[in-house]
Amino acid sequence: MKRRSQSAAPDPWFPGGTLRQDALLRLFCLPHAGGGASAFGAWQDSLPASLSVCPVELPGRESRAGEPTLRDMPSLVEALGRAISPHTGQSFALFGHSMGAGVALELCRWLRRYRLPLPRVLVVSAARSPRERLGRPPARDPGRAGLVEELRQRGGIPEAVLQNPRLLRLILPPLEADAALYRGWVYEQDEPLPLPLRAYGGTADPHVTREQLEGWRAETSRSFEVRSFPGGHFYLRGQPAPFLAALAADLAQAVA
Repeated sequence: MKRRSQSAAPDPWFPGGTLRQDALLRLFCLPHAGGGASAFGAWQDSLPASLSVCPVELPGRESRAGEPTLRDMPSLVEALGRAISPHTGQSFALFGHSMGAGVALELCRWLRRYRLPLPRVLVVSAARSPRERLGRPPARDPGRAGLVEELRQRGGIPEAVLQNPRLLRLILPPLEADAALYRGWVYEQDEPLPLPLRAYGGTADPHVTREQLEGWRAETSRSFEVRSFPGGHFYLRGQPAPFLAALAADLAQAVA
């Protein structure tokens, strides 16, 4: 697949003018289910200036709230792959949190399929090894009440929001679409990716154990490490300093 030439026009996938040409490395960040680019808004201030944090804005949320969501993994990865392919000529890395980790993995496979440059490093966060999906049917739809309870358990949304019907009506559509996408994701075994892979997680995450993070080792033929940080499923919010320091070190190693 041919890469398109870069354009000065705003790109809805990468808002905020973050695609800096002077960056030593661009870090494309893929959010959790229902999340948007704002989840990564404060990272640039804590990472070296030579890195450019490039949050990815998926359709149906924040600045793209008026667009229809994509409810299956192949459609999302195809659209995202076409959007990111013009920017792969400059060194880049991928970070994906929770659902974003699965999207990041499939995006790497898409780039390899089209013989496009791969990221210098793939960082997956708070996500079980996708090989656990092999031979298992997709999880059942928990319904709206079940989804709200899952959100409460994971701690990703303040309780005051979960108790507010008006706010819930605003945030639930992209969450439900992403939940359906992630439940229906059919993982298929493939050759390991020829890139370094790091798996991050919270020590108190009740949904993702260290052993499940270790399972990501099967997805790479290069170096692999697990990094654990204090906190739960959203450990990167509660105590961001240790996490961002480790991320900066892993990114620096990737471009050394």
